[in-house]
Amino acid sequence: MDRFNFINPFGVRYQPDTVAGDFYTNNFAKKAESNTIILNLGPQHPSTHGVLRVIVELDGEYVLRAEPVLGYLHRMHEKMGEVKTPWQFLPNMGRVDYLHPIAWNWVHVGAVERLAGITVPERAEYLRVISCELNRVASHLMWWGAFVMDLGGVTPILYAFEEREKINDILQIVSGSRLTISYFRFGGVSADADDRFLRLTAEFVPYLRQRLKMYQALVTDNIILRRRLEKVGPIGVDMCQRYGATGPVLRAAGLNRDTRRDIPYSVYPKFDFNIPTGPVDDCLGRYLVRLAEIEASLSIIEQALESLPAGPILPPKAPKPTFKLPAGESYFAVEGARGQIGLHLISDGGKTPYRVKLRAPGFSNLSLFAEAARGTLLADAIAILGSLDLVIPEVDR
Repeated sequence: MDRFNFINPFGVRYQPDTVAGDFYTNNFAKKAESNTIILNLGPQHPSTHGVLRVIVELDGEYVLRAEPVLGYLHRMHEKMGEVKTPWQFLPNMGRVDYLHPIAWNWVHVGAVERLAGITVPERAEYLRVISCELNRVASHLMWWGAFVMDLGGVTPILYAFEEREKINDILQIVSGSRLTISYFRFGGVSADADDRFLRLTAEFVPYLRQRLKMYQALVTDNIILRRRLEKVGPIGVDMCQRYGATGPVLRAAGLNRDTRRDIPYSVYPKFDFNIPTGPVDDCLGRYLVRLAEIEASLSIIEQALESLPAGPILPPKAPKPTFKLPAGESYFAVEGARGQIGLHLISDGGKTPYRVKLRAPGFSNLSLFAEAARGTLLADAIAILGSLDLVIPEVDR
């Protein structure tokens, strides 16, 4: 077929100077006014932190419309979960969200354990909490550094990488990995914590608390940053609920919701921790909530280390790689760095699941961007996009 005579699904005919993929822009332009500009952000653009494309219509520097275009990084994780055994699919979870892979580990093993009736030893539950909260801190720090870099400040991301390397050194002891971590197993974890892991974790908590004070003075209290974020991109509770936004985006809007408390799992009910909310629903509010969540995670880690019980890290009859899921279905949810992560698992009793459905918080959070960016300056739209803490592999799945 002659591609120049091909009519795409939007009814727009390709022209000789058209490149593949421009039918999105053409369709968008059909609705544009004559004195406006259509601009593509991405799919390779530093402010998108991945392969995300956003088409915007501008009147001068003001955003009239914005439309995220997904699919550039789609890898069919759900389909792979339906053609692989649970054991074979487990490493996939670390690749859905490379900044908080342990949370995705947890949602998968949790759904399998709930369906198969597998009991997790208490020590393994504590190690899951410690590793997941360490990973959450690393994720928030990377967001902090990258977000400030989007706004023009380069120095903070160097500090963020320094702290993240310390966390990776700790997690590598038990998991053997530094990025796409696959530490959890059905019924427990892959390795026990040794004295070095416990010592380095205990030393890291007060160290980071001191560093957070420095970040407060260096970045958070900086008048330039505050003027850049205050009253920019307000996202209220109503907008969050209409699009299904969760996590820091929802809590910054003032709604106190956290899966660790509201849908309790593991040993989280044993810990006393603060769930930061508000006080403002703009970009600055989302910034402040995430920094406060780092302190909350440090508190959980500290409590878990103090009360870490002895015992096994796997049940006496741990599932073998050849085990089959019983027929039935289960749903398991955890609190990830970007919001509620969920996995709906349906089994017909065969070697592989009948259906695997992943609930990615980044997808819901991104969905509200078109409404939140409308009427803002383009530079403020970039700040709004960054404040959502997007990880594009998770959005596309």
